[in-house]
Amino acid sequence: MTNGEHGISVRARWIAGATLAACVATATAATPAAAATPTVACTSSKAALATKLKKDITAALANRKGTIAVGLYDRTTNTTCSLRASSAFDSASVVKVTVLATLLWDAKKHNRYLTDTEAARAKAMITKSDNDATSKLWKQLGMTKIKGFLAAAKMTQTKPGANGYWGLTQITVTDEQKLLKLITAKNSVLSDNARDYIQKLMGQVISSQRWGTPYGAPSGVSVHVKNGWLQRATHGWRVHSVGTFKGGGHDYTITVLTHGNSTMNYGITTIQGVAKVIHKDLAAS
Repeated sequence: MTNGEHGISVRARWIAGATLAACVATATAATPAAAATPTVACTSSKAALATKLKKDITAALANRKGTIAVGLYDRTTNTTCSLRASSAFDSASVVKVTVLATLLWDAKKHNRYLTDTEAARAKAMITKSDNDATSKLWKQLGMTKIKGFLAAAKMTQTKPGANGYWGLTQITVTDEQKLLKLITAKNSVLSDNARDYIQKLMGQVISSQRWGTPYGAPSGVSVHVKNGWLQRATHGWRVHSVGTFKGGGHDYTITVLTHGNSTMNYGITTIQGVAKVIHKDLAAS
């Protein structure tokens, strides 16, 4: 991952410079440092629900170390919550949903079904997070098709990892939520069959990988999830979870992206703290 590491070190130097400049500007303006801290923003057709979610997500994140980005969208109540929605993270394995969506989008363009090999790789990639299957599909698709899908999906903030390093794809909450919306409602990018297929596989993820956003989901709510985890020299552990949920009078998607975690389990605990209050608040609304 030499290229990835190098790219990060260059960015890190730029960010350090930008941060220094921001600090100087802040000091000059005598603005409290806390003013720069992003806060959870929530809107809803039910004002009380937005207020409750903002309060509870904020409380869940209190005293949690690392950088955390959150996205929630519930179609039923037109509720949206976001925190650091445009901050970029190394994707780790959550990019695998994008790889599958690209494969299905491209197959639809050529009016064909997936081959048995493609289907087997897709299943292993999503249900077991198989890296070898992902690398083969990523190479098969190539950068032109992957970028083509991202353009069609209007995922303009997503930057595919270079030199085959799909796990270093840069993702944001905004784009992951766009993808989850495409998977869960009729649209012109993914066929109904493709959407059903993606959700089916996300619903069959092995039990040891069903942590994260499903945590605290009420019984009777259907759960579809894909998680990602990756440790690197910078920013410690990246731990991410994206999920779609339907039932109990709600139809919602959750994305939580984190890095700067000391361990994988620390990141999981952070994500599950957020997920638990979201499920609870929606169920009560």
